[in-house]
Amino acid sequence: MERNVHIETLGQLHLVGIRVRCPGEAYVLKIPLVAKQLDERKKEIAHVLNLPYQIGAFVVETSSEEEEGYWVCYQVKKIENVPDGMVAITVPSQSYAVMKHQGSNKNILHTYEELHHWIEKSGSKRKLGAWHLERFYHYEDTEQIEVDLLDTIQDKSKEMM
Repeated sequence: MERNVHIETLGQLHLVGIRVRCPGEAYVLKIPLVAKQLDERKKEIAHVLNLPYQIGAFVVETSSEEEEGYWVCYQVKKIENVPDGMVAITVPSQSYAVMKHQGSNKNILHTYEELHHWIEKSGSKRKLGAWHLERFYHYEDTEQIEVDLLDTIQDKSKEMM
């Protein structure tokens, strides 16, 4: 079954949240725990945009230790007074190939494989050294998550330059 994929260009995003660092196979267990923890601390974050989702951010091919890990965040209007134990990141304006994943978080890698195959077939190029995003609408039950996977791609209008 071919899932629906679309291209989205987002402006600069300011995110505040908690950074997760652990062995690769542990992320599937650790991220939901941190998402719950962040949800409980949401009121501590200044200028949260009242969006119906949390945002996960990561870089596929990191170039430094500062880029390693996974950030569970809320989008904010501006970064100010970051609470203890939290971090802030700014994601530049980028284009993404977007595919929805619904179901168990253990199956998310299969959805990513489908998305990467679509990107390759479409002639787009993944930007592995850029921020990639996950928009979580439902994350409380790890067997029934709903998330948009936003894989950063090269903006075709900039490829011509």
